Amino acid sequence: MKSAPLLGLLAAFLMAGCATSSSRLVGPARPPISPDAVRIYKAPPAKYQEIAVLDATGGTNFFHGTPASEAEAIERLKTEAAKVGANGVLLTLVGDRPSGSIGVGVGGTSIGAGRRSVGAVSGGVSGGAPLVSTAAEGIAIYVFDQR
Repeated sequence: MKSAPLLGLLAAFLMAGCATSSSRLVGPARPPISPDAVRIYKAPPAKYQEIAVLDATGGTNFFHGTPASEAEAIERLKTEAAKVGANGVLLTLVGDRPSGSIGVGVGGTSIGAGRRSVGAVSGGVSGGAPLVSTAAEGIAIYVFDQR
């Protein structure tokens, strides 16, 4: 079947090209820093200032996200936070977000003529799968006393 490699290539292209990130300033930005210097917080630290609201997605997967796509989304949050000089990200959400679906259909028909009869056979198979992106949302923050 010649279309199978093409469908596999299409699925790989869709899954690889869908990761995004964005930020919206809500406070004063600071000079950019390295993403490696950005720390992830699941609870608010003692003293901090909000800089931006962040949104990021990891790669697209079938049915549900993976730990790798979750890690990718969080790394994208750190990159966006570093751009506005935040040394921390306060996570507000990590989870799956619907991003579409992919379907495949295969059909065929056969017509045959025997000695005394003519017959036709037809059939088809189809299926689909939902595509999801792992989403991460957070607040880029500057933590004043990072110990």
